[in-house]
Amino acid sequence: MLSFDNTEIAFAYKSNGALYKSNLLFKLINNNTLVKIGTRLTPLAFRLRLPIKWVVQKTIFKHFCGGESLTDSLLVVERLAKFKVSAILDYGVEGKQTDDDFDNATEEFIKAIKFAGPQLHIPFLSLKVTGIARFSLLEKLADNKTLSDSERVEWNRVKGRMHRICKCAAENGKAMMIDAEESWIQQPVDNLMEEMSSFYNKERAVVYNTIQHYRTDRLEFLKAAFEKAKNGNYILAVKLVRGAYMEKERARAAKMNYNSPIHADKSATDNDYNNGLQFCLNNISLISVCVASHNENSNMIAANYLIENKLPHNHPHLHFSQLLGMSDHITFNLAHAGFNVSKYVPYGPVKDVVPYLMRRAQENTSVSGQMGRELSLLKKEILRRKNSRK
Repeated sequence: MLSFDNTEIAFAYKSNGALYKSNLLFKLINNNTLVKIGTRLTPLAFRLRLPIKWVVQKTIFKHFCGGESLTDSLLVVERLAKFKVSAILDYGVEGKQTDDDFDNATEEFIKAIKFAGPQLHIPFLSLKVTGIARFSLLEKLADNKTLSDSERVEWNRVKGRMHRICKCAAENGKAMMIDAEESWIQQPVDNLMEEMSSFYNKERAVVYNTIQHYRTDRLEFLKAAFEKAKNGNYILAVKLVRGAYMEKERARAAKMNYNSPIHADKSATDNDYNNGLQFCLNNISLISVCVASHNENSNMIAANYLIENKLPHNHPHLHFSQLLGMSDHITFNLAHAGFNVSKYVPYGPVKDVVPYLMRRAQENTSVSGQMGRELSLLKKEILRRKNSRK
């Protein structure tokens, strides 16, 4: 019987030293004051070129990232593979603004896809559209404002970059998971993903759009996207998440005096997520879904659906994913039971991945009970190992 309580399986890949380091790191992240100070001072310290890289690299970077390069990340991929866990590679550089930056990022994605090509344990790669497109251009598109001639050319270049990336993924037997963005720029991203999906998802799931279920409109969006996919004769591929920009979304809605697009409370979000998940499971022959969640209940719903319907645990249209460094009790117990599961593995130069790392720290402190659960499981495994040596 599947259980997420087996810490021996969950932490088998960690040495005693690594286990103690994880325990200490989560204790620090569990301190809200420390996280608030750290997330403000760390980016500033990098901008001022203070010598803090080694501190970040040895602590939060090492825990949540694969390394500074693809080669570094391969060591993490191979370690995970020993326990039947795959990897979703993500070039974690954010906040760029120029066409040269976007073209360079595109080349990096192409390089990563080709690098992953022969690697059986890297089925997916991840990217944010804001990694290859200007944020303000997406804002203008979302607001339905008329683009200038140069902006139309710029948007066509964005489409060209995305086509190159998706085509390369299709040719190399990989799939692209496209991250969600803030609600006020998501519409052009959704439109772009619909275009890419209709082109590349004819025979298998190559392009996954991300649906943030903390938004009140996403369940209906999911159902509408499925109807479009059926009518267009392509596979709908989605990554289901709860959401990453809650505080920013609510603050912007309050400041600009419009109704918040975010559910009022966590229970409404959980309900929406599980309803969306169930919808995908009920249509699993036509929808390929990634359960990208640290919520034990949601993961159990998906796993039990396969079990109860006597479908193979490694069904090609159901995949599970958690972040590297988090929820190992879910990841490794699912993998041990034969389900398709991956860790999300960001990589890139330490200073460039800092925005991602700061978001991880902030999100972890904002999710009620998340750090307490992580710490209790780590302590349980430390105690188990101590007792087993007696």
